[in-house]
Amino acid sequence: MNTIITDPAASSRREFLKTTTKTAAGLSVLSGISLPYVHAEGAGSDEIRTALIGCGGRGTGAASNAMGIQKRVTRLVAMADVSEKRLKGSFEALSAKHPDRMSVSEDAKFIGFDAYKHAIDMLRKGDVAIFTTPVAFRWVHFKYAIEKGVNIFMEKPICTDGPTARRLLALNEEAKKKNLKVGVGLMCRHCRVRGELFNRIQDGEIGDLLLMRAYRMQGPVGSAFTLPRDPKVDPSELQWQIQRFHSFLWASGGGFSDFNIHNIDEACWMKNDWPVEVQASGGRSDRGDYIDQNFDHYSCEYTFKDGAKLFLEGRTAIGTHNQFATQVHGTKGSAIVSTAGHFPSKAMTFNSQKMQRSNIIWRGKQPEPNPYDLEWQDLIDAIVADKPYNEVERGIKSSVTTAMGRAAAHTGQVVRYDDYINSAFEFAPGVDKLTLDGPAPIIADANGKYPVPQPGILKDREYAMEPQANPFPLIPMPPAPAEEPLSPPERTKPAAKKKEAKKA
Repeated sequence: MNTIITDPAASSRREFLKTTTKTAAGLSVLSGISLPYVHAEGAGSDEIRTALIGCGGRGTGAASNAMGIQKRVTRLVAMADVSEKRLKGSFEALSAKHPDRMSVSEDAKFIGFDAYKHAIDMLRKGDVAIFTTPVAFRWVHFKYAIEKGVNIFMEKPICTDGPTARRLLALNEEAKKKNLKVGVGLMCRHCRVRGELFNRIQDGEIGDLLLMRAYRMQGPVGSAFTLPRDPKVDPSELQWQIQRFHSFLWASGGGFSDFNIHNIDEACWMKNDWPVEVQASGGRSDRGDYIDQNFDHYSCEYTFKDGAKLFLEGRTAIGTHNQFATQVHGTKGSAIVSTAGHFPSKAMTFNSQKMQRSNIIWRGKQPEPNPYDLEWQDLIDAIVADKPYNEVERGIKSSVTTAMGRAAAHTGQVVRYDDYINSAFEFAPGVDKLTLDGPAPIIADANGKYPVPQPGILKDREYAMEPQANPFPLIPMPPAPAEEPLSPPERTKPAAKKKEAKKA
C-alpha cells in the first residue's frame, strides 16, 4: 500500500497490509501479486490494463464491468482512493468476482489526493484510467490522464457548474489531438433497445416530439441524507464530506445532478436536442435532523428551441408514490424510454397518447443486454480497432443541462443554457489543492449545519458562499434570434394630406 499524503491513520497501515495480503492469497493466486507483464512489454502486451481511481460502489461496479469484457483480456493493475477502508473493500470484492483479471499488488494501492497520479503512472498508452470519484475531481484526473496519453472512462456527471464545463471542453481538445478514447458513464446511450427506439422516433414513427416526461421519485438514496458529523468518529470533515458526497453540492452537485442526469439525458437523446432554458421549483419538507444541502423534491420545466417541453419530477421521501421512468409524446403517438429503472428499459411505441397494450406499435426485444456492460464493450472495441471515440462533449451537455435544473430550483430563477455554461460560479475552484489534513471547501457552523439553497433570496448562487470570479475562457455563443411578436404589428397610417385652398 502506498500512502501518498500523510494522514492520522498511517500508523495502522502495516497491520492493514498484513490483513489484505492474507485475504488476497486466499481469494486467488493472481490477486495481490505483481505479474511479469506489469513491469515489462512483451508477453501479454495485447492485454488492456485499467487503473481504478475512486473505489466506492460505482467504481467497483465499473471496474467489474471492465473486467467482464470477453473479446479482449482487461486487467486491473492499480487502485487509488482517499479512503483506505473503501479501497480495501473494493479490492476484496473485485478479487472474489474476477480472480483471473485482478493483478493489483500491494505496491499498486495508493491512498491520498495524489494517489490518482501514481495509479495512472502504472498504465501504458492504450490502457484505460477509470474515474469514479465524486465529480468535483473529474477535471483534475482527466487533465493528468491526457498528459500521460492514456484512454479514459469517467462516470457521470462530469461537471456541475459552468467553469468546470469550460475547463473540460478545453482539456478535451488536447485529448482529441492525442486520439485518446474517452467514455462517459451515461450507459443508457449504449442500450441497444433504446437505440432502436431512437431510430424509430427519428424516422417519424410517433411524429414530432412535443412533450417528454421524466420521473425519479423514490425513497432516500445514496448518501443524500446525512446526519451531523461526530468528530470523535469522523475527525476529518473533508474526508467525511467526500464519503457522504451526495450531501454536498461542491462534491457532487447533490443528489439532483448525480441521479436525475440519466432520465434527463435519455429524454434529450430521444428529442435529439438540448433545452435552451429551464424554470424549476423545489424545497426541503422532509429533512428533520439531516444537514445535507439537498432539496427533497424538485419539479423542472425544460424548454427546447422549438417550444417542446421536458418535465422532470424528482423526489426522495418515505411513504410516497415511487416512479422511475421516462416517457415521450409525439404528434402521432407516444413511447416508453424506460419504465422501471435503467435496465431493462422495456422500451415500446404506441399509436396513441394512451400507453396501453392495445395501442402498441413496437416493443423492444427481450431479454436486453446490460448497458453497463455494453458501454465498456463499445469503449474497448474502439480502443482495439483504433476508431474515433469521444463522449466528452455530449457528457458536458448532459451534465450542464442537469445542473441548470438544479440551479433553477435552488435560486428560483429561469436559467438559460448559454448563460449557465458561461457563468462564473464554481463550487470548488481549489479542489486540485486539497490535502487529507486540510479543511473542506465548506465548513459546518457551530451547530454542525451547512448552508442550504434559498430560492428568491440568493439569486446568483446556490447557497451562501462568495461567487467565484473564475477567469476561465468563455464560450462564444451565436446571438439569439429576435423573437417574433405574438401578433402582427399595427401598420402606421400615413398622415393625411392637407387640401389646398381653392383659388378665387
